[in-house]
Amino acid sequence: MACSAARSLADQDRFICIYPAYLNNKKTIAKGRRIPISKAVENPTTTEVQDVCSAVGLNFPSCKSVMLYIAEMIPKLKTKTQKSGGAEQVLS
Repeated sequence: MACSAARSLADQDRFICIYPAYLNNKKTIAKGRRIPISKAVENPTTTEVQDVCSAVGLNFPSCKSVMLYIAEMIPKLKTKTQKSGGAEQVLS
């Protein structure tokens, strides 16, 4: 029996797919952004989305609340703070 056939519809409803474009402040709604631009982040990566999801265990009431939380937490990741810190350096 195939693994997907063994799953019930309720099991499939627990999966949420979040693409970085959903959270990207460089995207328009037409291009895929799904949260307000004021809450979106600049160029999130799949690794950053995974890091935030892994840290919290994803106990959220809705898909939208997951996206808003991830967008709020990505700027606080070490990878984001290191990138922004390096951008401020000027080469002589």
